Amino acid sequence: MKSSILRRSLPLVLGATLVAGMSHVSTAQTVKIGSLSAVTGPIANLVPPIIEAEQLAVKQVNDAGGILGGRKLELVVGDTQCNAQASVDAAGKLVNVEQVVAIVGALCSGATIGAASNVAVPASVVMVSPASTSPEITGLEDKDLVFRTAPSDAYQGVVLAKYVKSKGINSVALTFVNNDYGVGLASAFRAAYVKEGGKITGDQVHEDKKSSYRSELATLASGKPDALVVLAYAGTSGVTILRQSLENGFFKQFVGADGMRDDILIEQLGAGALKDNLLITQPTSKANPAKGAFDAAFTAAGGDPNSIFVQQSYDSTMLIALAIQKAGSTDRTLIKDALRAVAGPPGVKVGPGDWKKAVDLLASGQEIDYDGAAGSLDFDAAGDVAGVIGEYGIEGNTFKEMGIIDIN
Repeated sequence: MKSSILRRSLPLVLGATLVAGMSHVSTAQTVKIGSLSAVTGPIANLVPPIIEAEQLAVKQVNDAGGILGGRKLELVVGDTQCNAQASVDAAGKLVNVEQVVAIVGALCSGATIGAASNVAVPASVVMVSPASTSPEITGLEDKDLVFRTAPSDAYQGVVLAKYVKSKGINSVALTFVNNDYGVGLASAFRAAYVKEGGKITGDQVHEDKKSSYRSELATLASGKPDALVVLAYAGTSGVTILRQSLENGFFKQFVGADGMRDDILIEQLGAGALKDNLLITQPTSKANPAKGAFDAAFTAAGGDPNSIFVQQSYDSTMLIALAIQKAGSTDRTLIKDALRAVAGPPGVKVGPGDWKKAVDLLASGQEIDYDGAAGSLDFDAAGDVAGVIGEYGIEGNTFKEMGIIDIN
């Protein structure tokens, strides 16, 4: 479902971002933050609600009196296309033309790595990604400027492996897309699944955007595994692999992760073809008051809190806003230094919808500790969070969370 927030404001924001040479220079009345989003490309179908959630955080800040003594917070969107080079270009415009003071994003792992290494880190601009899960990000030489509100695939891969084994799937063929996301998640899954006693009968990397994967699928099917694990983006290779597997009788049981949790699979292949034979995992959040507050506000604004990574996107935006307020300045270095201070203890707990409370606490000299819609955001030394992983199935014509996966 497309929400009313997005329909009203996304074209305006994109228009401001994509018209080169007509940028809005930061003023004494406005504080700009960037959003590196994959508006086009393989995950474009997932992005509208993510931007909605970011916009909700910005609206709440502005409706509650603004930032830094009444200035307006503005979100400027750049399109990474889920591509490293396009992300570098988009980040360059945000940082050097739009003069944003911090960035939410990117979403795709390769886009985050490219933008961070080539633009954000050299310019001392903090990035908080709600969706980049590649383990490679943990080891970036980022000068403590890159953070994530979703857990690393080093964790999701282990959870996925244990989850698959718990479903009685004792052998799998594995195919994964040749990018930072696919390679990192496959590595974590492979090691954990074998450790759990599972057998991998075939293991192939694949290139994105091919018209046919029949030859690769025939090879993978020859080992007669219980299921095919597809670690890719549904919007490109994922839907093609599932379609050709079903059409040719290569596989009947499928497993995927967050990149495959896209309604495009249902739209193109039909719920009936997938309902009982597709297992999906993705980062999620446990029920808690902070999540409840966000879900209620997002629903009231016309959004769907069941959409992927919306809690993490809201939290990333709100953390940046709180760091700016804590810094008392639009100085990029001071904002970076303030981010950890507002994200974890010690401090008075604040959460979604608590902007005025947080501002008042900071003004009185007290510390704050933001607990987000996605859960606790106590960053480790690498800027990562622990997080939880949920299992997803098809209900009607969309994916629904079926529960939290407990691997203990």
